[in-house]
Amino acid sequence: MSDKANSALAKSARHRARELALQGIYQWRMAGSDVAQIEKTTRSEKSLGRYDTDYFCQLLRGAVGEQEALSAHISPHLDRALKELSPIEFSVLLLSAYELVNHPEIPYRVVINEGVELTKTFGGSDGHKFVNGVLDKMAAVLRAVEVKAK
Repeated sequence: MSDKANSALAKSARHRARELALQGIYQWRMAGSDVAQIEKTTRSEKSLGRYDTDYFCQLLRGAVGEQEALSAHISPHLDRALKELSPIEFSVLLLSAYELVNHPEIPYRVVINEGVELTKTFGGSDGHKFVNGVLDKMAAVLRAVEVKAK
């Protein structure tokens, strides 16, 4: 398999991991489900397709575990209270904030694009525009050097 094909598979497996982590964060937020149980249930499900299992677990545990600190990064860039966000917008912003803070090896534009795509897939009709604006503002603060270099 070529490097390009391997790269495409890796990206798709990572994107799928983000989708599953988003669904887990949503389940945690809406039902108060236990993260370990969400992780266990997801890992045991055989019909989910190919995904980066380790990255899924890292995203789910990290975003939920660091929720308070990540919320502090998100809140200054909102036009309303965090609790007033739709559950999908909240979940995408929490997931994306986790990646912006903890994964500097992932370009900020990739994090923003993934957040926007997840919101288009799972959120309301214009939610992706809101998420894009918030993530742009967050990246300018959390990844200032990288943003200025572009």
